[in-house]
Amino acid sequence: MGESVAEATITNWLKEVGDTIEADEPVLEIATDKVDSEVPSEVEGKLVEKLFEADDVVQVGQTIAIIETEGEIPAGNDDDELDLDLDDESEEEDYADEVAESVETAKETAGSKDFSDASRFYSPLVKNIAKEEGIDLDELEEVEGTGKDNRVTKDDILAYVENREKGTSAKQKPKAKQASSADTGKMASAKAESEKVIPSGEDEIIEMSRMGKMIAHHMVDSAQTSAHVQSFIEVDVTNIWNWRNKHKNDFQKKEGEKLTFTPIFMEAVAKAIRDFPMINISVDGDKIIKKKNINLGMAAALPDGNLIVPVIRNADQLNLVGLAKKVNDLANRARQNKLKPDDIQGGTYTVTNVGTFGSIMGTPIINQPQVAILALGAIRKVPAVIETPDGDFIGIRYKMFLSHSYDHRVVNGALGGQFVQRVAQYLEGFDKDREI
Repeated sequence: MGESVAEATITNWLKEVGDTIEADEPVLEIATDKVDSEVPSEVEGKLVEKLFEADDVVQVGQTIAIIETEGEIPAGNDDDELDLDLDDESEEEDYADEVAESVETAKETAGSKDFSDASRFYSPLVKNIAKEEGIDLDELEEVEGTGKDNRVTKDDILAYVENREKGTSAKQKPKAKQASSADTGKMASAKAESEKVIPSGEDEIIEMSRMGKMIAHHMVDSAQTSAHVQSFIEVDVTNIWNWRNKHKNDFQKKEGEKLTFTPIFMEAVAKAIRDFPMINISVDGDKIIKKKNINLGMAAALPDGNLIVPVIRNADQLNLVGLAKKVNDLANRARQNKLKPDDIQGGTYTVTNVGTFGSIMGTPIINQPQVAILALGAIRKVPAVIETPDGDFIGIRYKMFLSHSYDHRVVNGALGGQFVQRVAQYLEGFDKDREI
């Protein structure tokens, strides 16, 4: 599922107990934060047991089903010898014991808790540490979190484990602290009750989709994690507008691809990241991870209206033709719901085009664990002051706004502003005589 994926939700079983399965045939459908995928069988056999049901959350590495396969026939055996071996009661019993033991082992693996009933959010890393240390949900709920809104961080859970091994426990808190937590809990409960929406008989109640729930959770988590700050800059893209209109037909005939504005903007962003590599980072506690590769995420629309962020890997190493082909491929597969989990993994910086919907600017939420995101506003034909050696005059120009959101914990205003300014300089300096 990609190295950064820790868990997935089973959405649908395509096979039932007793069904025969061919190798590489899809057995079930699963979903991660944003991508739905089919899981193929690695072997040929018969499905004898499902260890999870639809809507269950499964950790990477867990056993999800038992498939009975045919044993290999040793070389040199004929049918009679095979029948004789299978009639041997002791061998048959040993085989049955092995199967029973493997099923029990799988069940034990599958039975680990997923903390789905937790009263607060826990990151996949915290949940994995808790499972490895044998910490159940009740005990995890007692761990005091130092993160925003009492979130349990990696350091919190590791400190708890260390104290538990020494004989102390997170439950042994000062009474005053416990009282404070209880009061806070009552206040939060009372607030939630008072803010509860009571629909009238004329209102329509619509259940949020699974992906909608995940996106909502991801957005809230990002807002709570990063200190969002925005910088805005207006860019004159007249040269780009005219150049694209001049070459788009020839480009499609030559390359078989549509030439949109997106690859041109991605090219400028990749160049700016090379100039300011400290925008291409992630935060891990008190450490900064500087990314070696420039992997640009591009927000694309899904058939149900949700957005997904496929990734253009090593975008700085692609020319304009390569970027155009990659952008079109990812956008088309997103519209057809054919993106794979690896297509959305490993992004280091994200670009979203809010201008597609007519917005002139936006304040996008950072795509964790990245530290910045750029929103492209709609290109508008506007009157503008044009400076010339002979004086200033008013002319018609094509302009757009760039909105840069960045994490003020690690990106200060100077770096955030200089970066978006450099993107603007590359766009305004676009060579109108450039060849395809």
